Amino acid sequence: MLALTLTDRLFDDTDTTGIDPFSLFEEWFAEASQSEPNDPNAMVLATVDADEMPDARVVLLNARDHRGFAFFTNFESAKGAQLLAHPKAALLFHWKSLRRQIRVRGPVEIVSPGEADAYFATRPRISQLGAHASRQSRPLASRDELAARVETLDQSLTPDEPVQRPDHWSGFRIVPLQFEFWKDGAFRLHDRARFSRGAPDAPWTRQRLYP
Repeated sequence: MLALTLTDRLFDDTDTTGIDPFSLFEEWFAEASQSEPNDPNAMVLATVDADEMPDARVVLLNARDHRGFAFFTNFESAKGAQLLAHPKAALLFHWKSLRRQIRVRGPVEIVSPGEADAYFATRPRISQLGAHASRQSRPLASRDELAARVETLDQSLTPDEPVQRPDHWSGFRIVPLQFEFWKDGAFRLHDRARFSRGAPDAPWTRQRLYP
């Protein structure tokens, strides 16, 4: 007899034992990594601007553990400024190949300098140069202007000279206080379950939701 997966247990109304939503995320993410044709780590990041207008864009999940979900960006970009001013966010993972989605909400923290340095070092050199050259979210006259900025910076360094992480480039971590797992069902009778906690160190509660 095959062992039940966490997904099996999640939507079994007779199973009331605890499920760790981070472990459930890993189960779904592993399946998405096998089925999604591009970027299974793509996620919609929702923030709010100074006028309290919602804003959203797709970014890539770069790191994850039981502390939360991290991505890296230019802190002078629109999303960077919004998160520094209003450090709360929502994430959405949608895996069309699986007909599943996961929503995450919670406060946002800045990753440590060591984490940012370690991730920056894994990026291709041209991407490292781009982190310096791009004045992200601000007007750009032409692509040639961006290419020239990258080339000028590249020429200022020797070929074996490492590119240092710029001060304005680092990472944010979304610390989940809420997960919602959604699985497609026939005739729009989907399965939904929400995990909630009041603080990062509090226990999780689980609730099935109407679709």
